[in-house]
Amino acid sequence: MSQTPCCPRPRPLPRQTSRGLTMVELLCCLCISGLLLAGALPSLRDLRLRQTLDAVAAMLETDVQYARSLARATDRTVRLAVQATADGGSCYVIHSGPAGACSCDASGAARCDEPAQLQRVQVQAATAGVRISTASRSLVFDAGKGTVTPTATFVVTDSEGRALHQIVNVLGRTRSCSPSGLAGYRRCA
Repeated sequence: MSQTPCCPRPRPLPRQTSRGLTMVELLCCLCISGLLLAGALPSLRDLRLRQTLDAVAAMLETDVQYARSLARATDRTVRLAVQATADGGSCYVIHSGPAGACSCDASGAARCDEPAQLQRVQVQAATAGVRISTASRSLVFDAGKGTVTPTATFVVTDSEGRALHQIVNVLGRTRSCSPSGLAGYRRCA
């Protein structure tokens, strides 16, 4: 005779696998991510500032060529004047008419006296971290000869002290160099 057990044998429960992270694991991941981000932020700021420096220098070079072309196309004298703004930034205006006829006000908007005509204004607010300066207050682009007087060196400087020089020769051609030897630029002689 066979015996049947009174109670069937219990089956083992299926093994439960954990899904997700524990709070401790999550906090460790957040802590490590925060440390990595804190280490990367200064280099990201530096990268943004360097790109702004490059962009402002390239825009200035383009605008010098624009002023030269505009003088030739309209057969009129065109000027490019650089000024400091009240907030510690800088601006430049491209205009026709006499020297000093156009200027930037405290907000960076351009204002021109008659008979000058404003062609372009570019403002670099102090908060942008990049400033343009030059010893020449105004460049004159001669329509007849296609020349620029005086020759000038524009210095584009960022808040970290890095600088790019945009050197404009008598023919209105611009070359770029860096006094500190920034990557991608020749060292200024």
